[in-house]
Amino acid sequence: MVEMYRLPQDIKLTGEFPGPVSRALGQRRSAAVPASVASGMPVYAVDADGGVIVDADGNSWADLGSGIAVTSVGASAPKVVQAVQEAVAHFTHTCFMVTPYEGYVAVAEKLNELTPGNFEKRSVLFNSGAEAVENAVKIARAATGRNAVVVFDHAYHGRTNLTMALTAKAAPYKKGFGPFAPEIYRAPMSYPYRDEPTMDGKEAAQRTIDVIEKQIGSEYVAAIVLEPIQGEGGFIVPAEGSCLPWFRGLVRRASCSSRMRFSPVSVVLANGLPASMMGLNLIW
Repeated sequence: MVEMYRLPQDIKLTGEFPGPVSRALGQRRSAAVPASVASGMPVYAVDADGGVIVDADGNSWADLGSGIAVTSVGASAPKVVQAVQEAVAHFTHTCFMVTPYEGYVAVAEKLNELTPGNFEKRSVLFNSGAEAVENAVKIARAATGRNAVVVFDHAYHGRTNLTMALTAKAAPYKKGFGPFAPEIYRAPMSYPYRDEPTMDGKEAAQRTIDVIEKQIGSEYVAAIVLEPIQGEGGFIVPAEGSCLPWFRGLVRRASCSSRMRFSPVSVVLANGLPASMMGLNLIW
């Protein structure tokens, strides 16, 4: 409904692309910001609402990036704006590890409620996807006493040293930044477009399990880290009869003696895209 938005939900171009104001901002940026901090668009945002972004020259663009899958509810969503305003009116930051506050507890409670699985849960919040992945690996290694971590072809997990090691693509993420963290092992993921047409989810999972057993041995694995739907690798949805529950079954079998951890994580999988909480419906 148009009336729920502050700005018209239309694409509008006023002239040059990029316009003169964005070009001037680009020159200032070149003098102040490292060239390695790249941007997909050469325009500079001044406003956003719903599904549009308005640049400094008055052009309106369809927001297909959503802050890299962050603003799933749209830009400047009224409930989000109200919640932020109410929060910062009381305090901006205390650090939960110094002085805790109810908001953190409430978010953890809601995450525990929304995520699938009929068991006791705990949630911890981090600053970014890469930090969450790093901590998942730390927790798994500490809990199991093992070091090996299994990741997958076409995976993307972040740009810190450990998450670059977990990431499959060399350029533009890893080239020139090694050496990387050790004890990372890569296995094939179900890829219906590239796999044999007859390969179903169970067969794809067995292929992966065979690689894990041959390369490492499941008894030495601390964690399997994967994206329920791969994003950066090409938006890859696993085969019908999803192979992901089969990986979970491997972990359950290994957990009888080794307490291996299964970490379904994604840096860019937006809630809502797979129709369920972070794609976890594909696993549980």
